[in-house]
Amino acid sequence: VKISGNLFGDYVLRGGERNGKLIEGFNLGNSPHEYSEEKVKGKAIIFSTTNGSHAIDKARYAREMVICGFMNISTVVRFLKELKHDFCVVCAGNNGTFSIEDAVCAGMLLQKLSIEKGLDLTLSDAALAATVLYKNLGKSIPKMIKNSEQGQFLASIGFADDLKVCSEVDTIAVLPRLVGNVIKLSRDAEVKAAVTLPTSS
Repeated sequence: VKISGNLFGDYVLRGGERNGKLIEGFNLGNSPHEYSEEKVKGKAIIFSTTNGSHAIDKARYAREMVICGFMNISTVVRFLKELKHDFCVVCAGNNGTFSIEDAVCAGMLLQKLSIEKGLDLTLSDAALAATVLYKNLGKSIPKMIKNSEQGQFLASIGFADDLKVCSEVDTIAVLPRLVGNVIKLSRDAEVKAAVTLPTSS
């Protein structure tokens, strides 16, 4: 990735990673600890990651595309319940391979929609497998992430503290939505208003 900072001035930051490490010439890496309000408030961020960027790119033509993690899962659940049409869960994975933490998060999302929100879901085999993984591993998300392949890798390169942050549930009530080619945040109170129902075509 080669992006000239001179084109953007002081209002745009470059953030992201390649294989867990800061991209040369970027302002910020992938650690949530780096994105303090003091550093990012009022600024746009060009963000590129090994896995997440590819998942977003795959879903860019969706009618609605939102980003979900353990940290904002209930906000996403409420959004999907109000959406009232079929949806697809795309897991970012790990360099094109299966990622246990993504699957458990997907399973938690589906379980919350089914059990807590009472939606009658028709699940694919992959979705069923995700719910089984969540039922078996979701009781201790921090332990599951710590023992995962990616969790062990991040710990080995000095990002063990990030695992604690990423394993917390419902700590940030925001809904990141792709609007055009920009990810914008809706706060929890704005989520219902953010729902766009499908139009006839």
